[in-house]
Amino acid sequence: MIAQDRSDADRPRPTLSSADALALIVGLVVGVGLYKTPSLVAANTGSGALFLLAWLLGGVVSLMGALCYAELATAYPHVGGDYHYLSRAFGREIAFLFSWARMTVIQTGSIAMLAFVFGDYASRILSLGPYGSPLMAACAVAALTGLHACGVRQGKWTQNLLTAAKVVGIALVLGVGFLAASRPLPEAAAPAAQKPAFGMAMIFILLCYGGWNEAAYISAELRDNRRSMRRVLFWSIGLITLIYLLANTAYLSGLGMAALSGSEVVAADLMEKGLPGSGSGFISLLIAVSVLGAANATIFTGARSCYALGQDFPPFAFLGRWHGRSQTPLPALLAQGALSLALVALGSLTRKGFETMVDYTAPVFWFFFLLSGLSLFVLRAREPEVPRPFQTPLYPLIPLLFCATCVYMLHSSLAYTGMGAVVGVVVLMAGAPLLLFSRLGKSEEMARASLER
Repeated sequence: MIAQDRSDADRPRPTLSSADALALIVGLVVGVGLYKTPSLVAANTGSGALFLLAWLLGGVVSLMGALCYAELATAYPHVGGDYHYLSRAFGREIAFLFSWARMTVIQTGSIAMLAFVFGDYASRILSLGPYGSPLMAACAVAALTGLHACGVRQGKWTQNLLTAAKVVGIALVLGVGFLAASRPLPEAAAPAAQKPAFGMAMIFILLCYGGWNEAAYISAELRDNRRSMRRVLFWSIGLITLIYLLANTAYLSGLGMAALSGSEVVAADLMEKGLPGSGSGFISLLIAVSVLGAANATIFTGARSCYALGQDFPPFAFLGRWHGRSQTPLPALLAQGALSLALVALGSLTRKGFETMVDYTAPVFWFFFLLSGLSLFVLRAREPEVPRPFQTPLYPLIPLLFCATCVYMLHSSLAYTGMGAVVGVVVLMAGAPLLLFSRLGKSEEMARASLER
């Protein structure tokens, strides 16, 4: 009986409520993009109506993806999320490369990317010299990783508080935006060299919406997951879309289309117009809090896929240990933190930290996102007997549209990025020799077992 209790303690348990999961997803998605991309979207749409329509369309595309993931996550609840779907649909080799990619490229690159943005804005509040930004970025990664290592309760309460602070801050931005609309300034000239391109605008928007799929990684820790997962996905997409539409309406009302298109720091410009002399410091603090919320959620979900990798592949067995006292995959958290700090160091050496990490992660992310969409078709055909509490409506139309979107984003991420994309692809391919080593080790183990028999 004691042995059984210990076994149960050393595996994931349903400790998260729907509210916890909703805060996690909203906190992960709503962050950097809200303050960095609206001006780029405005410059590539050309009119206010098309600008807002593009943000609404981003929510529709995300909803299509959420409908696909709702079926996968409720039929196959597992702490490994996409890893589990890819393993069942395409085999252990593809699943291994996916987990390798998340550990070395996707999650760790995203954590480093968010850490750099935090460092940039935190440095505007407290200057620590020329290397203050990467230093603060590294401190954020270390502090949040340490917090999650202390236990899942600490991690989820931190996320809830950061998400609440973010929502309050966004509400203040909305208020200032509509206040600024009543204080008209001379109309700014539109940027002369920018030619509208709706497809390019959608690239930026879908990057802003990215991250809702991380809900799949908490399906095994969500109470009553078969019903709760649907609510979490739909409510999170709806809330995120509403936040983006309201915030961008505030930008448009407060600044006007021409000023919005030419702004480098759109939220700071809006705050400066609405609250002259006090906007810059406030918006820097707001963005720093928003980025911390996104980084905290990314650290939480990323460690779960590392844990799944360790459970299935002997060379990484140390990652597959669940710490019963803290209810966290402790070795996976520490390994992820170390790799993220290494990427922070890499980004600081290039002196283009955020841009380098965007290039590094994008192609690999969209490649595996496409495979996750395709896994829905494969698993429906291969495992029709598996109960599906939720089935994607209008099948196969919605999954096909979702996969087509992923193909478009994959092409764009290769066409518009630089050497960082090449490095990310090379790191992904470096997982192939490790996969071969893993298979050879398993063959030798089986051969020894055969000889013993």
